[in-house]
Amino acid sequence: MAIAGYFAMTASEYRCCPRPEGVAWMACHFSPYGTGLTNLPTELAAGALLMLNDRTPMQGHDPEQIIQQLTEALTRWDCAGLVLDFQQPGNPQAAQLAALLAEQLPAPVGVSSLYAGEGRCPVFLPPVPLDTPLSAYLAPWQGREIWLDTALDAQKLTLTPSGLTTAPAPALSDGFSEETLHCHYAIRQEEEQVSFSLWRTADDLDALLKEADTLGVTRYLGLYQEFFPHAEGLL
Repeated sequence: MAIAGYFAMTASEYRCCPRPEGVAWMACHFSPYGTGLTNLPTELAAGALLMLNDRTPMQGHDPEQIIQQLTEALTRWDCAGLVLDFQQPGNPQAAQLAALLAEQLPAPVGVSSLYAGEGRCPVFLPPVPLDTPLSAYLAPWQGREIWLDTALDAQKLTLTPSGLTTAPAPALSDGFSEETLHCHYAIRQEEEQVSFSLWRTADDLDALLKEADTLGVTRYLGLYQEFFPHAEGLL
């Protein structure tokens, strides 16, 4: 399959744990003490992804310094690309930086859907919701290269006379397989309410990624701590 998988590792995990074939360095963020980036790797396997998050918001940071730092890191470690994991919406400085990085860096840049806009860069999408078919989820981004975040999510939908509520929930051990949504489900009826539990197993995720490969997804990411030791079983 053409789709390539990567597992996001913290600096401690990268130093201390067995490394899967695809690594994504997830420790890099905007410096709280300066105008550039901090926690760039001091070593990284060739072909890895570099990730930049916005847990420290971009505010007064220097785009030119950041471009230089990332260019040096991507070149030095022969990285396969950069993931802009920006999850704080509405920051005009972050939007400007995303556009500059996608245009100027020497490797592909996957930009989170909050900042990908209508550009030509790959778009980095959050995990597919459990109640949404993959084709419908990807439809707004058809024609773009798609990088997909993944997770072994689980949630509970509760229907009462007051309406529907949704909340995270632990995965169940027993249930039915739903092939269209690539998940498992269980239904429980109680007095005045019905609950629907949905969860995704490693096998479900494998099936989802096989379909994703036919719909324009070229790379997927997952948290190392969530999927390892399942990593070798995916695809």
